[in-house]
Amino acid sequence: MRPADQPEWIVDSRRRVGLRIRDARIAEDMSQEELAHCAEVDRSTVQRAELGQNDLKLSHLFRIAAALRLPARDLMP
Repeated sequence: MRPADQPEWIVDSRRRVGLRIRDARIAEDMSQEELAHCAEVDRSTVQRAELGQNDLKLSHLFRIAAALRLPARDLMP
């Protein structure tokens, strides 16, 4: 499914998750590169997630949450 075909509530939810990831990363004083390294994902994955541009894999969400020392539920809307 292309992003344009997704309901607006899904697009909004992805954006909110991205904002929470970005806010948590900034609170930890981490760059996107540092977060990506700690989460063992590509920096582009972190960048796209923060922008709400992709369907974030659940495994990536768990890795990012662990790197931020947060439960994954804290990143969910």
